[in-house]
Amino acid sequence: MADYLRALVAALIGISFLFLLLLLRQRKKSRSYEKRLPPGEMGFPWIGETLDFYRALQKNTLFEDFIAPRIQTHGKTFKTRIMGSPTIVVNGAEANRFFLSNEFKLVVSSWPASAVQLMGVNSIMEKSGEQHRLVRSILTTCLGNTGLEALVPKICSVVKGHLDKNWGHCNQQDEKIISLYKTAKFLSFRVTCECLFEMGGEDEVLFECFEKVLEGVFSPVVHLPGTSFWRAKRARAVIEKVLLKLVREKRLKMMEEQTRSSSSLSLSLLSRLVGAMVRGEITEVEVVDNIVLLIFAAHDTSSFAIAMTFKMLSLNPHCYSLLLQEHNKIRSKKTKEGENLTMEDVTKMNYTWQVARESIRLFPPIFGSFRRAITDVNFDGFTIPKGWKVLWTAYGTHFSEEYFKDPMRFDPKRFEDPISPYVFVGFGGGPRVCAGYQLAKLNILIFVHLVVTRYDWSLVQPNETIVMDPLPFPSQGMPLKVSPKI
Repeated sequence: MADYLRALVAALIGISFLFLLLLLRQRKKSRSYEKRLPPGEMGFPWIGETLDFYRALQKNTLFEDFIAPRIQTHGKTFKTRIMGSPTIVVNGAEANRFFLSNEFKLVVSSWPASAVQLMGVNSIMEKSGEQHRLVRSILTTCLGNTGLEALVPKICSVVKGHLDKNWGHCNQQDEKIISLYKTAKFLSFRVTCECLFEMGGEDEVLFECFEKVLEGVFSPVVHLPGTSFWRAKRARAVIEKVLLKLVREKRLKMMEEQTRSSSSLSLSLLSRLVGAMVRGEITEVEVVDNIVLLIFAAHDTSSFAIAMTFKMLSLNPHCYSLLLQEHNKIRSKKTKEGENLTMEDVTKMNYTWQVARESIRLFPPIFGSFRRAITDVNFDGFTIPKGWKVLWTAYGTHFSEEYFKDPMRFDPKRFEDPISPYVFVGFGGGPRVCAGYQLAKLNILIFVHLVVTRYDWSLVQPNETIVMDPLPFPSQGMPLKVSPKI
């Protein structure tokens, strides 16, 4: 019995000693992290600085009220706590290059649970490795030069049809006040639905469903009737039902055409996604989730960029005069009334694209995004522990004197010469750079051309406030006074 007790005591002492060693090692590791962590304030447990962050975000003053004061106090790399997660905020072109180019290697995309559920757990934003490359290759093939060239007349027809119906045409001289932001949003939605996914984009019920989903993207995941997330999930279910029907009908049609050896197979994005599904490369759920994500990505950011382009043209008449000259010159080359633009015409809109990019620089449609460290990351002399979030923002370069002289001044000529993709990050960068970047460019340039060459216009409220919920938008919808040109 005494031997048993001695063995038991020895075992307990051994276990206690081992536990003590592990505890000391963990404390040493924690102290080591503390020494190498960036400076900053973590705030209260869990809540951290979340309230300050979202208060600034809603007012569209995230840089002025949250980021800039902390850069001044702690430097361009600082720590905080947002929504319960310890977070490192990074700023500058080198930070953008490091974290955006090391996607999948050191960090992975990290979205709120609400966004993942509503956009789709099987969409490209949640994929990595081979599955991410597969879907991205489908997108880039469809939205390459050949695919985009074929889209130009289609986009022109959609936009002209909507403007003639809702804004008036040359035979009608009535002056109207329309919501520029809502028009741009609905048109971008229609272009994406009709030109990429062979859907009837005039379905306002479906458009409103997408709007309801957007309202819940960054809301708390609460499955209670009346909450934003609950309403968004119900709207998402309606969208999913419509898209499942679309995908299944497309699959049957493609299989029938293959049986008949038809050579008229469509090269639309819908066809390419369904084709990958038929080959067993992706599932039906992945096709639906990616369509949902792409419609959101294509129509919401483009519409804000269009609205901000017109805002800055209104506030800078000299820039508008130069832009109008560019478009009148393109129009003067047309031999037929109402003739559509071509890709060659679009490539001549150099100054317009400078104006658009400068507007996006000052008013980025996406302020930045979160990443999650999948290993300990060494950056800027600090260690970011595995599991911590990293937040990069467009403001870190767009609003910095280091990269843009007098950064808050509107000057499209900044873009006459090439600018590093990690300095101007209006469309992201790295492996997750916006796949629809060139489509967004087409949407913006074609819309601007058809408005400035066909209508006299003026902003009703040039200094209208920009707010965020959850993405930026003009608080009054940007009312525009328009009348057809004679």
